[in-house]
Amino acid sequence: MSNVPSSLKDTRWYIGGVLNKVGDGLEASDFVGQSWTEIDGLTEVGELGDTVEVGTQLLIKGGRAVKYLTTSDAGSFDNMLVPMPLDPGQKLFQAAINDKCNNYAFKVEYGSSCAPSSVVTFTIAVDTATVVNWTAHGLVAGQPVVFSGGTPPTGITAGNVYYVLASGLTADGFQISATDGGSAIVATGAASGTVTADAPPIGKTFMFTGFAKDGKIQGGDATAAFMRSWSAEVNSNIVQI
Repeated sequence: MSNVPSSLKDTRWYIGGVLNKVGDGLEASDFVGQSWTEIDGLTEVGELGDTVEVGTQLLIKGGRAVKYLTTSDAGSFDNMLVPMPLDPGQKLFQAAINDKCNNYAFKVEYGSSCAPSSVVTFTIAVDTATVVNWTAHGLVAGQPVVFSGGTPPTGITAGNVYYVLASGLTADGFQISATDGGSAIVATGAASGTVTADAPPIGKTFMFTGFAKDGKIQGGDATAAFMRSWSAEVNSNIVQI
């Protein structure tokens, strides 16, 4: 599946559980097992990404200033939302605001409406790589895939990110790995319920850790919408998948 230019329409913001791994070195595998809940009511998405401080050393010889990179700072992920006190995601974010001690896992999916989705089945055999059956999927090797609904076979966890492998890739099925280009997963047991696979656009899902910060209720005149600002203070490198 190739990427095309897209707007911020259908961008989705999720909160996970406590994840106190901060600084650099965060990887996609650190988010395995997270249970993601969408924070609904999003109306304006903030900027996300590092800025790098630059140091300067003045050299006597040659009379030139030499620059060097110092610390990285991902800053604040500032968003505007419609207050929805009964929304599960907003309730979890409010609880995270009240938790002054812990960092939380966050995920942002840009262009989520462009993600192909389908109900899938699994072909499982002893000591053989599991095949995900998805008719005319159109996916390519390296494509991220996430399963939801029902219960996948043992060895595959709903909500985790998996990757399509080149080996065994056909028009109607594919093998998966926990890492891009890694070992094929050999699942056991049978899936139950209806399992759905989603293939988010490549390079448009971002995960990080940080703490939740409250913001102001928006002011204005009688025609202004009732809004609020909430921020995630990013406390790690940002993992892109």
